[in-house]
Amino acid sequence: MSVLVFALVAGAVVGIALGALGGGGSVLAVPAMIYLLGLDPVTATTASLLIVAATSLTALARHAAAGNVRWRTGAMFAAAGLLPAVAAGAAAHRIPPAALTGAFAVIAAVAAIGMLRTSSRQRDPAGGTGGVGGGVLTARRVSPVRAAGAGAGLGAVTGLLGVGGGFLAVPTLVTVLSLRMRAAIGTSLLVIAVNSVAALTARLATTPTALDWAVLGPFAGAAILGAWDGKRLAGKLSGPTLQRLFAVLLLGVAVFMLVDAVR
Repeated sequence: MSVLVFALVAGAVVGIALGALGGGGSVLAVPAMIYLLGLDPVTATTASLLIVAATSLTALARHAAAGNVRWRTGAMFAAAGLLPAVAAGAAAHRIPPAALTGAFAVIAAVAAIGMLRTSSRQRDPAGGTGGVGGGVLTARRVSPVRAAGAGAGLGAVTGLLGVGGGFLAVPTLVTVLSLRMRAAIGTSLLVIAVNSVAALTARLATTPTALDWAVLGPFAGAAILGAWDGKRLAGKLSGPTLQRLFAVLLLGVAVFMLVDAVR
């Protein structure tokens, strides 16, 4: 019973973070599954892909209804990350658990530091809350090669570590593809959904994993419901305040995981 309670609470926290920040909350899913639910790193990242796929598709529907998704741009960006996501997802089981945990800790720390830096910047004049990449307002056009490289890198991170990568996708879509913040958040959900589904399919096809649906089902359900509450929370607290609170929590988790990986 205690495991089920942990699953519900952790899922709700992940969903609230996703709904409030527009991305990045899924980074908490993996450590929650490892340290609260007792899953090994490979199983945890596989299960996280399931959670990421479910929550991103749910949130994508809401953003699409609001007209915040640039389908062609998102499809092209996702296409660049599709093969890396599949390859990384299939190769994840070959990486030692300690190395996988350490790599995840580094990515989480990078995300936390990025959030702390952007939380102090000006909000998007279009009315966006800033999301994970909120403060990046100056768009600049670069070559398609760089855009493809960014998409491929995001796909590899998603496939290997089981994270959605909203904390990477949103600022990349703003600075590389010149999207406004609201469109970047909505479009990033399309990219995340495609990458996570592709990586999850590759993992399950190459490395059959026994997933405990009695625990993962409530976790996913709580995350989806939490995302709706997070959206309301975002309307009550400022984006920078939410980002700072989440970033401090995430940085603490990253340090804990890194210490656990090296000891």
